Amino acid sequence: MKQFDQIPRISLTITPTPIEPLPRFSEVLGGPEIYIKRDDNTGLALGGNKARKLEYLLAEAIAQGCDVVLTEGGLQSNHARMTAAAACRVGMKAILVLKGKEIEEYQGNLLLDRLLDAEIVVVDPDGPLSRRDAMYQKAEELKEQGMKPYVIPTGGSTGLGAMGYIRCAKEIIDQSKALGINFDWVVHPIGSGGTQAGLLAGKKLFEGNFEIFGIAADNEDFEPEILQIGKEIALLLESNLSIEPADINLNYDYFGPEYGVPSEIAIEAMKLLARTEGIIVGPVYTGKALAGFIDLINKGQFKAGEKVLFVHTGGAPAVFAMDIIDQLE
Repeated sequence: MKQFDQIPRISLTITPTPIEPLPRFSEVLGGPEIYIKRDDNTGLALGGNKARKLEYLLAEAIAQGCDVVLTEGGLQSNHARMTAAAACRVGMKAILVLKGKEIEEYQGNLLLDRLLDAEIVVVDPDGPLSRRDAMYQKAEELKEQGMKPYVIPTGGSTGLGAMGYIRCAKEIIDQSKALGINFDWVVHPIGSGGTQAGLLAGKKLFEGNFEIFGIAADNEDFEPEILQIGKEIALLLESNLSIEPADINLNYDYFGPEYGVPSEIAIEAMKLLARTEGIIVGPVYTGKALAGFIDLINKGQFKAGEKVLFVHTGGAPAVFAMDIIDQLE
């Protein structure tokens, strides 16, 4: 087996990110003892989990001699914002292919994309090209112009990108030993599959004792993606490591009303965490996962006496693009 630390990586993050107790939040909910993994504090362009993946992906881009990086996402994509920042760090141009209607104002992540000097290509969801096809078409145009593009799929969710969350799983295992806490569950948002695949692989590689539970921000079936990324991880590590369907815990009940649109229960969850612990989460991924987590505590999925770690994967800049003031009373 190839050693995990042999996979090339550049430094983009401030890690390990802290694990903090949430005593007031836990008391209000009256269920398990809750902690939070602060991956919103990874340090790159206001933080978030994608920086972990980009450390590996940009290392490959540099090794291949690329001079421009392309990725895709929604108009308020956290991944796109962090890719633009990572490109700045390594001296590359960033092109962000974002799905949506015409941009009416630059707020939230879009404002930061422009601050980071990224080129934004907007793809109409009702148009002839899918977002992914538009991205690869743009990459071909760049090749014809003599540039060498590096393409990153949605969320950086590949076997190589997932190495960032193998590293995170090892952090959690090491930190739990240092803190003297045996976590029963690690709960996280899921939007493309790479985070869960990396956590599952890391749990197996470094012998974690916790269960991993993902709460989806979209109604896409993520299981095939997670299984595929698991196979890619095994190839990269030259290992017989395997992620099986039985390893995957996913819940799809809390993504509504639709991807990218805040739900009422997500806003209520954001308010509760902010007003008990002073921690801000975004409305698209972490807010919806937090809402699901709260409801699942009420339904008995996570029980009193258990210790649960919630992974804050970032995304707070999207708050500044959402018209939710009337819901904050």
